[in-house]
Amino acid sequence: MAKGLAVLESFDTERQRLNATLAAERAGLTRAAARRHLLTLAHLGYLESDGQYFWLAPKVLRLAGSYLASARLPRVVQPTLNRLAAQTQLPFSAVVLEGREVVIVARSTAQSGHAGGGPTSDRVLAYGLHLGSRLPAHATSTGRMLLACRPKSAVRDWLRGHPLPRLTAYTQTDAPALRAAIDQARTEDCCIASEEHELGVLALAVPLRDLQGHAVAALNVVTAPQRLSPERLKRDVLPLLQEAARELRALL
Repeated sequence: MAKGLAVLESFDTERQRLNATLAAERAGLTRAAARRHLLTLAHLGYLESDGQYFWLAPKVLRLAGSYLASARLPRVVQPTLNRLAAQTQLPFSAVVLEGREVVIVARSTAQSGHAGGGPTSDRVLAYGLHLGSRLPAHATSTGRMLLACRPKSAVRDWLRGHPLPRLTAYTQTDAPALRAAIDQARTEDCCIASEEHELGVLALAVPLRDLQGHAVAALNVVTAPQRLSPERLKRDVLPLLQEAARELRALL
C-alpha cells in the first residue's frame, strides 16, 4: 500500500503524466514495481492511461472529498473565511503544515474589489488556487507562522539538512536568515511574506490555536503588493484575522 501511495503521490503540477520510468524515479521504486502499481491504480480507476503514460483520474477526488466531508477543521473555519472574504473582498485560507510543505484545507476567494475600495482585477491569485494545494513552507507566510509555533529546537531540526529552493528573486534561501524571520513571526504572532513564493503575491498569516493553545493551522490572506502595502495589510486586515482566530479558538 505504501508503494502504491508513493506512486500516486508522484503526480503533481510539474509532472501531470508519468510513464513507468518516471514514476519509478519519483517514487523510489524499480521500473517493474512502478509499472505494476500504475497498472493496479489504473485498474482501480484512480489513473487513466494511453498505454504508455498515466495520469490522475477524477476518482482520486474521493480521497480529498472524504477528508473535507469528515474533517472538523475545514467545516469549522469555512463560514469565517466566507465572512472575511465578503467583508474585505480578499481571498482567505486555512493552512496546515505537513513536512516540508503547507497544505490548504479551506479557502474562500473574493472575485472583485479590495479592502479600502478602488479598482482591481478579477484575476484570482494563483496562490491557494484550490483546496489541497501544496506549497513550500519556507517561502510562505503560513509555513513560517506554523514553524514559529514550534519549539526553537524543532525549527533547527526542520532546517537542518534540507535545501531551501529559490522560487523567485525574493525567496529567502539562507537558513540563518530564515530562522530569524521565523523568530520574528514568533515574537509578533503574525507573519508576512512578500513575493517569495510567487511574484506579485503578498501574504499575511496568523496562527489558529485550539483551547489548549496548540497551533492547529494558520489563517492567511493574500493580495498583491501594488494593491495593499505590507504596512496597510497589517493595519487594516491583521486585526480582522486576529479576531477571527480568537473566535474560532472556542470551536476547535
